[in-house]
Amino acid sequence: MSNYQGGKEWGMKLKQREKELDDINKQFLTSGSYDHEDDLEDKLTEYKAKFIKFDEDCSGDIDEMEMKRMLEKLGQPKTHMEIVKMIKQVDTTNKGTISYADFLVMMLGGKNSVLRTILLFETLAKPKEKAQGIAKKKSLADLGIRPDMAQHLG
Repeated sequence: MSNYQGGKEWGMKLKQREKELDDINKQFLTSGSYDHEDDLEDKLTEYKAKFIKFDEDCSGDIDEMEMKRMLEKLGQPKTHMEIVKMIKQVDTTNKGTISYADFLVMMLGGKNSVLRTILLFETLAKPKEKAQGIAKKKSLADLGIRPDMAQHLG
């Protein structure tokens, strides 16, 4: 955990983190390894935003607790052992965390993992919008009530 308490110092830390992630994105764009990816720059921008959201302490890595909270927010809670296993599938540094570079390799298809699947289908975890306005009038037939039974409803 960092010593950042918020305010100006935290904002500076976030800007520094964003710059570091932008530098990693540039490396991925110029490496040639991902030239086959459509809209690579847009994908990297999207993945950077996701990573920043999940790296709550701005450490540069997603640790077990951050992963746990992320999966819970996505409606996919996992046990501690499942989280450790998911991190091991992606972690190339053996630190027990997911670095941004590891995250990008995973999201761009280099690592086939449960975490990648969950993040790619993240939109399914979002609650559906509730209908607004007045509900459409329904007949008894719409409600599954037979006409001969309707007379008993009063």
